[in-house]
Amino acid sequence: MIAENPINQAEVASRIRFLITNQRISQGAFARHLGINPANLSKSLSGANTLTMGLINRIAADMGVSKEWLCTGQGVPYPKDAFQPPAVLTTADQTVTSGVPVYDIDVTAGRRELSLDLTDDRVIGRINLPNISHEAAIVRVSGDSMAPTVKNGSYIAIRPVSNMAYIFWGQIYVIVLDDYRMVKFLRRHPDKSMVILQSANPSYDDMEVLRSDIRRLYIVEAVINCDLRC
Repeated sequence: MIAENPINQAEVASRIRFLITNQRISQGAFARHLGINPANLSKSLSGANTLTMGLINRIAADMGVSKEWLCTGQGVPYPKDAFQPPAVLTTADQTVTSGVPVYDIDVTAGRRELSLDLTDDRVIGRINLPNISHEAAIVRVSGDSMAPTVKNGSYIAIRPVSNMAYIFWGQIYVIVLDDYRMVKFLRRHPDKSMVILQSANPSYDDMEVLRSDIRRLYIVEAVINCDLRC
């Protein structure tokens, strides 16, 4: 059993820096991933502030790291068969070739087919998340029509639907029409020639559109809601 106190502050700070280096991200990005102020993390790692058990518990839970290793250095950072730490978004200037590409594209802006925009020059990073297809692309969403399910400015992992005859009713899709690209729940319509586009935000009315008016569908495999604190 791990004693709550005392811990060697300098050694714990060193192990946290190891995690940051291992993730190949900045200290600020690491802090934002944990939902804490980067300035406070910097003070904790420098010794100006105390490294609290609350912070250690958050790192252990959010990053899949062994708490015993964080506190004492014993064992390994990531125990065998434990959940591996989620990869945090990398930047375009890093030589990272694995993971699902993140595009500098607002999926709800513009009207043309998305495949024309999903080009290599629009990739700003890559991310690894469990259960997301390697065929997926991660794009940004603006607007509040799908809030709180999809927050304004958040990212979604999308995958093209090859056969629009097969729809998972009630799932979230990106729907490409002649004049709009929208993120909506797709609901069954009594008329088989039509579908219902439903927002999560009750302030928005349902829309009814003809199936034949849908130029392309992309199923949303994951929603990555962002809540940057600084």
